[in-house]
Amino acid sequence: QVQLVEAGGGLVQPGGSLTLSCAASGSIFSIYVMGWYRQAPGRQRELVATITQPGGSTNYADSVKGRFTISRDNAKNTMSLQMNSLKPEDTAVYYCNAYNGRYEYWGQGTQVTVSS
Repeated sequence: QVQLVEAGGGLVQPGGSLTLSCAASGSIFSIYVMGWYRQAPGRQRELVATITQPGGSTNYADSVKGRFTISRDNAKNTMSLQMNSLKPEDTAVYYCNAYNGRYEYWGQGTQVTVSS
C-alpha cells in the first residue's frame, strides 16, 4: 500500500505561481512512476506531468510544457509540481499519482483556482 497526501493548492491570480507537494508513505520502494493529474469541473481527469524513479525522466502535457516543472526528493519521499504563468484554464483539482507496475494509488486532491 502507498499513501499519498497533497498540499499547496489555493487561489492565485492569472500569471502567478504555485507549488504543489505530494508526500508518499508506505511501500514506496515499489513505485517507479509518480505523476500529477488534474480534473476540472465537467471534464475528465487528465495527465499533467510524470516523473520516473530511478532516473527522473519527465513527461508533460502539451498544455503545461514550459510552465510547469515536476521534481522529486527521494530523501524526503516527496514530489513537487512548480506551476508558473498560471492561466484560468489551469483551474482544477490536482491529484498526486503513484504506480508500481501493478497498482495505481491516488491522493485526495488539492484545489487550484486561477482567477482575478
